[in-house]
Amino acid sequence: MTAAIETRPQLRIGPYQVDPAVVLAPMAGITNLAFRKLCREFGSSTSIYVCEMITARAVVERNEKTLHMMSFDADEHPRSMQLYGVDPATLGEAVRIIVGEGWADHIDLNLGCPVPKVTRLGGGAALPYKRTLFSKIVKAMVSGAEPAGVPVTVKFRIGIDDDHLTYLDAGRIAEAEGAQAVALHARTAAQRYSGQADWTAIARLKEAVTTIPVLGNGDIFSAADAVRMMDETGCDGVVVGRGCLGRPWLFAELQAALRGEALPEAPNLGRVGEVLYRHGALLAEHLGEDKAMRDLRKHMAWYLMGFPVGADLRRSFATVSSLTQLQDLIGELDPTAPFPRDAEGPRGRQGSPGKVALPHGWLDDPDDPAVPAGADLMHSGG
Repeated sequence: MTAAIETRPQLRIGPYQVDPAVVLAPMAGITNLAFRKLCREFGSSTSIYVCEMITARAVVERNEKTLHMMSFDADEHPRSMQLYGVDPATLGEAVRIIVGEGWADHIDLNLGCPVPKVTRLGGGAALPYKRTLFSKIVKAMVSGAEPAGVPVTVKFRIGIDDDHLTYLDAGRIAEAEGAQAVALHARTAAQRYSGQADWTAIARLKEAVTTIPVLGNGDIFSAADAVRMMDETGCDGVVVGRGCLGRPWLFAELQAALRGEALPEAPNLGRVGEVLYRHGALLAEHLGEDKAMRDLRKHMAWYLMGFPVGADLRRSFATVSSLTQLQDLIGELDPTAPFPRDAEGPRGRQGSPGKVALPHGWLDDPDDPAVPAGADLMHSGG
């Protein structure tokens, strides 16, 4: 099948030409060195693959676990890191440390996380409501990164909920303070990952932010979705998260579609087994075999989604404990089983919408620049 579109203009973020205009979204517990390498093996080395969220306070404290999470492959460029934080001083210092040590080539600010432990401290998707505080944060990060030529970008949601939309102001503020690009997950924090992303908001943000690239995120589960998002919204690139879970080859499909080339054939179960083993081997190199197999277990349902695999075999995959056992289990799969087309749809967490946990009085004054008490103490690395 050939994607019936013209080759698209290339995206540039700071000094980096992003071709095709595809970004792997940072996902906690997912986008470690091994998974990013796997995605890059299918996609373009000049797309962007963001490591899982890193807490700014942990960088300042040089937390050992966090420093390991910040690992990059030797040939991974640009090295893209996403930071979480609430305090402009801490985020600015973290950026200065990162660029001073040469740890990253691109830094993204996480303002999209809807998880209660983050928003109740004023972080993630809650933060853009505080316009002045948000402005100070972007300014501090850009100031810390600019001398090294490291671009800072910002990813955020539509708002806290339907009554507190912040994305247009957030885009304008980020642009004014020197961010090199913005990305919009077209859901509110209250939606979490439920319902449908409102792509019309991406189009409105693109109209409001005119001097830097605007990227779209939300409900890209196939190459056709990416093409449609760019056509419908005019966005400059796409950010892909849940759609690639158990499907790292999606990046090959995205590359072909956005370059107007023939899409590769979907993998049969034999090929999926090969990719699954490769994922396990890369994790073992990065984490050690025991921890790698425990980490890989959560990916099993995504890799096997829709394939004719019996319940007993699925349970065995979900409790795999060694690469040898993994290889044996893969040998029990029917390698000729074709890729199930119904497996191209939504995957990963969806959940239900709900009230967003916020600091006390958070909505009282959007121009209050104060950092919430205790907000900067979280240093678990994400």
